[in-house]
Amino acid sequence: MRLLLLTPLRAGTGNATTGRRIQGHLEAGGHECIIRDTSDYESPLVVADLISSKNFEAALGIHVYKAGRLLQGSRVPFGIIFGGTDVNEDAKCDEKSRVMAAILDEARFAVSFTEAMKETAAACWPHIRSKIHVQSQGIVTVHNAAFNWKKFLQSADILQDSTNLHLFLLICGLRRVKDPLYLVDAFSDWHQKERTVHLVIIGPAVDPVFAEEVKEKVQRADGVHLLPAIPQEDLHAITRNCFAVVNSSVSEGMSAAILEAMDLKVPVLARNIPGNAAIITHKATGLLYSSPQEFIQLSQSLIDDPSLKRELVARAKEYITQHHSWDQEREAYQNLVLKLQ
Repeated sequence: MRLLLLTPLRAGTGNATTGRRIQGHLEAGGHECIIRDTSDYESPLVVADLISSKNFEAALGIHVYKAGRLLQGSRVPFGIIFGGTDVNEDAKCDEKSRVMAAILDEARFAVSFTEAMKETAAACWPHIRSKIHVQSQGIVTVHNAAFNWKKFLQSADILQDSTNLHLFLLICGLRRVKDPLYLVDAFSDWHQKERTVHLVIIGPAVDPVFAEEVKEKVQRADGVHLLPAIPQEDLHAITRNCFAVVNSSVSEGMSAAILEAMDLKVPVLARNIPGNAAIITHKATGLLYSSPQEFIQLSQSLIDDPSLKRELVARAKEYITQHHSWDQEREAYQNLVLKLQ
């Protein structure tokens, strides 16, 4: 089939990463899959013209509201993949929820990354429960073996001896739902007492106004560093070298950064929200915190107890192997698109 895949494509965001991965799965199945950014299209009419002029036979959308509303009334069958913020945030708005209900009515199927997300969606739109297929994200990591760690530390203005460094890495697009400032004050205070700890925030300025706010705050926070988005293979190299990966989001669908850290055998400290708790078992495959103070306490325990770190990463790697198979995800999407024929 000739397929259109609509998704928010801003670099460094989870939807973009997921979109590229699914495009690869479908093309490996013999389909022609053209990916397009939702922000390039203003209305369903424009997308309808695109579908007609480019002879698309079916479509997929990632994010019910952003992509799905562009596919409403489409002359070709389509499926929808929940993005996370659509279910966790947009559904709270009555108007958006009504629009999404209509979109899901039209969709041949919907995909949820977790059982928890499926239940949240089914609670909002009970009539579409039977359409929801649960498929966790498949994870594969490839790091840049030639990455210069010392040069990276210099670029982040970290002059600490790397052998005595505890670098915490927060990977996220700079937007409010990711709440990158949540830990900044507490972490900066901790750094004043323990100079070996540093927090590096890496990601694109998704919300330019908020990104400026983050930049100004970080400039005043000792021990906290802000860097722009970088290529994924370099990001995986940084992840492998850091002490722990951090997530501070207000809501998540399924964080690829968390899963990639687990695959790379790096411990994860994540905010205790449903999306994170769905993939992390506290003190088994990672650490969940509910306040900045608890984050510092758990981080310190991780530094003080190397055996805890070893146990967490071993169990996390086992979890990824069992539940986030890239091959199984590929097979699942190749089977799902048959429903669009």
